[in-house]
Amino acid sequence: MRIFDPHIHMSSRTTDDYERMAAAGVRALVEPAFWLGQPRTSAASFADYFDSLIGWEPFRASQFGIRHHATMALNPKEANDPRCRPVLELLPRYLDKDGVVAVGEIGYDSMTPDEDDAFAAQLALAVEHDLPALVHTPHRDKARGTGRSLDVVRESGIDPGRVVIDHLNEVTVDLVRDTGCWLGFSIYPETKMSPPRMVELLRRYGTERILVNSAADWGRSDPLLTRATGDAMLAAGFGDDDVDRVLWRNPIEFYGQSGRLDLSIGELAGTFEGNSILRGGS
Repeated sequence: MRIFDPHIHMSSRTTDDYERMAAAGVRALVEPAFWLGQPRTSAASFADYFDSLIGWEPFRASQFGIRHHATMALNPKEANDPRCRPVLELLPRYLDKDGVVAVGEIGYDSMTPDEDDAFAAQLALAVEHDLPALVHTPHRDKARGTGRSLDVVRESGIDPGRVVIDHLNEVTVDLVRDTGCWLGFSIYPETKMSPPRMVELLRRYGTERILVNSAADWGRSDPLLTRATGDAMLAAGFGDDDVDRVLWRNPIEFYGQSGRLDLSIGELAGTFEGNSILRGGS
């Protein structure tokens, strides 16, 4: 089983996770920019974070034979903090980088006017830079937030086939399925989807234009839940080709629209060869 996790926050994970993921069949992933876990004190901190997403994390992943890609954005949770707003001026510099395959995560957290402005501005950046967009749907008031997200996507003029509406569930999937956007599902303990629930949705809606991710982050999460979903699909009677479509070919089709996917593992391991961190230095 080959797996491309289209949404996982590896900055919050350990090298043990990379090792387990590689053993489970993960060969590629996309890491979306997200919040720090606590309020940032300056937009300047984003530059260091973004640099790590296109430098250090791809190297860490390459040590385990995993190709790492990133998406860049001011995420919805931090869009409400005036200290973070200047990052919108920083983003164009990073949206031109190799390995950056979309604008994201963008969308809503609390559905505030500041989030409206940041969402629309970043969809415009996606159009300007000819990149797909990864849209985060809110954890609260999810149906209204998903509907409002779709309205903003329509107003932006972006091709809906270049947008994935993520963190969907049984309540919101019908809002998105006929819009032309891709459907994203996070297999995440307790608060989002489980493998059995995902299998039922795949039975109902098929395997086209669906992305399944682990969304593993700082919270209680599991970077192997993509593999668990593939196993559950096979146990439920889906074929190997169905699993390969959902867990490998679909993410490639969606993010391949960026023109920047690289599924080879080149000479990244040599990039940081002299770094003292790798030698146990301080």
